[in-house]
Amino acid sequence: MICDRCKKLTRVHTMSMFNQEDICLPCKDTERAHPEYKAAQDAELAAVKSGDMNFPGIGLPEDL
Repeated sequence: MICDRCKKLTRVHTMSMFNQEDICLPCKDTERAHPEYKAAQDAELAAVKSGDMNFPGIGLPEDL
């Protein structure tokens, strides 16, 4: 697949915590280092606990 964020070919991918992009592991590492990552995790957890299994995320920060 092609990473939705960096557009590089990857065989391993995961979903972004900020939005619904499928991203490669290097992009995930960059995302994890972002100061808003914890807020994105907390928002997703709250959504899932309230029954929202299709939470779209809090939105991709402009600096990612």
